[in-house]
Amino acid sequence: MRLMFIRHGEPDYARDCLTEIGRRQAKDTAERLSDEGIEAIYSSPFGRARQTAQYTAEKLGLPVQILDFMHEITWGSRDGAPLFADGHPWALADQMALEQYDLSRQDWQDHPYYANNKAADEAERIARETDAWLLSLGYRRENLYYRCLLPDGRQRTVALFCHGGSSAAALAHILNLPFPYLCGALHLWFASVSVIRLEKRPGSMALPCLELINDARHVPYGQG
Repeated sequence: MRLMFIRHGEPDYARDCLTEIGRRQAKDTAERLSDEGIEAIYSSPFGRARQTAQYTAEKLGLPVQILDFMHEITWGSRDGAPLFADGHPWALADQMALEQYDLSRQDWQDHPYYANNKAADEAERIARETDAWLLSLGYRRENLYYRCLLPDGRQRTVALFCHGGSSAAALAHILNLPFPYLCGALHLWFASVSVIRLEKRPGSMALPCLELINDARHVPYGQG
């Protein structure tokens, strides 16, 4: 199975919708995705992601299925105590690197920047719900990897329209990489496409393959 993660187009965050440029990006993304063999379209419940998804849905004649858990993440102190950069995950990744913290560590939740940060809860929630969603698609997580439960070995492709933060959390979990590392290493462009491929042979289990990451060549504008 191929899992396509598409970030929403340029947004008007205050109104949770797309700008004029964002609508153009969404239209061009629909053209980009038209020959990918997509069989199902999913979206975050947020307006900017749903609007981006709708262009592809109309192009392919498919419904948009909402995944509530893939809304954009929140961050900040759990109890109101001050946090560096208010706990903003991307700012934290840069600061942790500046402090020579090893961002590949799996115990990142214990770092002072995350021990009281709602972003750690969000990453854990998305990881848990991502596994439930993948199970519904025929892939069961066993320890670090996913076993294919589908019976026929046919390649399937699904598209998920969401956000930079929720994508980073889901991709980090699927690839067994720390969430702060993904935040620091992967700054997703608007309307960018990333693809993870899972083993399609019935009963098999293998390392998820990163097929494509942050491809925005179809929308080179509006990325300032």
